[in-house]
Amino acid sequence: MKEKQKKFTTVSIPTALFKKVEERIKGTGFTSVSGYVTYVLREIVAEEEKTEEPFTQEDEERVKTRLRALGYID
Repeated sequence: MKEKQKKFTTVSIPTALFKKVEERIKGTGFTSVSGYVTYVLREIVAEEEKTEEPFTQEDEERVKTRLRALGYID
């Protein structure tokens, strides 16, 4: 059975930032700058997804008003 291949892309960051991250990860469980950057970006994206609301309160009220007008809810 073939092992599932992961797909990657390259992202460029300034050399000075790379070196700062490289220093920051020394002594941690991160073995590469790429691994650390991937972890940080996943955390940020997950946090944003967690706080996003599909509808605002205003959107919800408009939908309820419309559903009432159509007779779907009382």
